[in-house]
Amino acid sequence: MQTAFKELLLSGKTLIADGATGTMLMAAGLPPGMPPEAWNVDQPERILALHRAYLEAGSQVILTNTFGGSSLKLAKAGLEDRATELNLAAARLARQAAGERAYVAGDIGPSGELMKPMGVLTYEAALQSFSEQAKALAEGGVDAIWIETMSDLTEARAAVVAARESTDLPVLCSLSFGRRARTMMGATPRQAVEQLWPLGLAAIGVNCGEGLDMVSDVLRQMREAMPNVVLIAKPNAGLPKLIQGATVYDVEPAAFADRMLDFIALGAQVVGSCCGSSPEYIGELAEKIHSVDG
Repeated sequence: MQTAFKELLLSGKTLIADGATGTMLMAAGLPPGMPPEAWNVDQPERILALHRAYLEAGSQVILTNTFGGSSLKLAKAGLEDRATELNLAAARLARQAAGERAYVAGDIGPSGELMKPMGVLTYEAALQSFSEQAKALAEGGVDAIWIETMSDLTEARAAVVAARESTDLPVLCSLSFGRRARTMMGATPRQAVEQLWPLGLAAIGVNCGEGLDMVSDVLRQMREAMPNVVLIAKPNAGLPKLIQGATVYDVEPAAFADRMLDFIALGAQVVGSCCGSSPEYIGELAEKIHSVDG
């Protein structure tokens, strides 16, 4: 399905991705401090259930449960030696759930380390860790690699290059932007697209981040910098608020779907939701997209 996925992106057709994984797994009982990736082996039925819930809601692309699956990130829990095992298991679970009715994107998130000179992580070490992860995801049968929630362009570059050089899969990359349309490390949407798109990406855009208001600005800046870019919009369900000790996001599913239609009008082609969302958000989004498309 990899060739078909590339063709679908080039066709201009809107693709509906999935929603939150981490917050959904915590709600399902993931113990505090446990890496979600451990459940790919320890609780596979719960991972399958989450994938199936998003597929039933209308997701056409589901992401593997490997956001923190690099050896660099897993090292924080002493699981770095299991990186290949956990990524391979995740890819196979997602493939099992999706079958031939949806695409599977291998999820690669940030390492959790600061790159030199601000931190100790070298480009070479990041490249090696992301390459290991990408290879395992490809072996597990994913249709694409999706690098997400990046804020450091050097780390994002390492992940993109790793995926491009170690697999023959389409590579997508989305970054996390703050309310002023800059990443935590200060990168602008223009800088991101100018540095990363020429590496051979299939799509680029925004995910996670601080609410919904900055998404339009990010999409406009990327489109202005690269008119032919394929854009991603997969934001959080608004902004988090602490209510009676629980973190709740402030945009409801129907309102979220309405805002997403605005982003599609601005050129977002791959759309979905991130932290604080659920299959209900994807269901509302899919219903509104289909009603607009007739």
